[in-house]
Amino acid sequence: MPTPSYAAGVRLLPNAVTVLALCSGLSAVYFALGGRFELSVAAVGAAALCDALDGRLARLLDASTRIGAELDSLADLVSFGVAPALVLYIWALEGNRFGWVMALVFAVCMMLRLARFNTLIDVEDEYPFSQEFFVGVPAPAAALSAGIPLFLTLHFGPGFWWSSPVVVGLWALVIAGLMVSRLPTLSFKTVRVPPRYIAPLLVLVGLAAAVLITVPFLGLAIGAAVYLVLIPYTVHRHRWLARHPEAWHVPGRERRAVARAARSARRLGLRSPMRHRVAGRASAMARAVRRFGDDPSGALQRTRRVDGRAPGAVPQPRGRLRLGLRRARRR
Repeated sequence: MPTPSYAAGVRLLPNAVTVLALCSGLSAVYFALGGRFELSVAAVGAAALCDALDGRLARLLDASTRIGAELDSLADLVSFGVAPALVLYIWALEGNRFGWVMALVFAVCMMLRLARFNTLIDVEDEYPFSQEFFVGVPAPAAALSAGIPLFLTLHFGPGFWWSSPVVVGLWALVIAGLMVSRLPTLSFKTVRVPPRYIAPLLVLVGLAAAVLITVPFLGLAIGAAVYLVLIPYTVHRHRWLARHPEAWHVPGRERRAVARAARSARRLGLRSPMRHRVAGRASAMARAVRRFGDDPSGALQRTRRVDGRAPGAVPQPRGRLRLGLRRARRR
């Protein structure tokens, strides 16, 4: 049995990693004030690494707490919202009359994105596959994407367009808009790698590490660009899953077979199961039964006589009778 002091130390570890992420983000601003922007990039990267570790440590050690969740959101706001905005402002936007406004917009959008993320935690998912996607670009990816002009400048030197204050400011606004958008983006938390792909994936990880060691800033720019290019594919995948309920509870590696079957059905001219139409018709029938009933006492016929119908006229069936349903016999 672990002692109470040991248990308290274990529960403190994820929060300590979160505090390190916050310190790394603030250190990025400190290095930018000294003109050492390469160290600013490294500090934000260290914050992203700590952000990826603290949540997993909390789940692994069963040390998830409410204060830990709040600290994580505050650390993300500082490390990936305030720090990148200030770094970009110090680097390229300080001489522009609208530079500070663009930096503020980026930080505010990061705050709104994190607030929405926290509120969606307790909301029931609309689809069973919603955990495979984020709503909008997540905080670490947004900070990485906003730094693409800085990465290109650190690798190639000042360019005729990527280091321009106007381009840097507009690019920051674009990333801010992607943060608060409703676009589905890929979440790597639920990715499961089949055993046969483990070896090629390890080779790719080694290649990525070699690129980051050899040409780190160019590698970061390529990684951020690849992530942004994948957004249209992610949107298409989300819409496809929403239209194919038969693939909701199928593992990801088996969804290709479902997609091939759907394409084959379209080529043969077959219609997909009309689940939504059937469900809608059933709901309409249920509402009609609840609203009209089957008029067991004959009040409907008496009402129609009062309305001026002929006494011998046959009333139109309503409720269950119109729908072709029989009333259950009473015992």
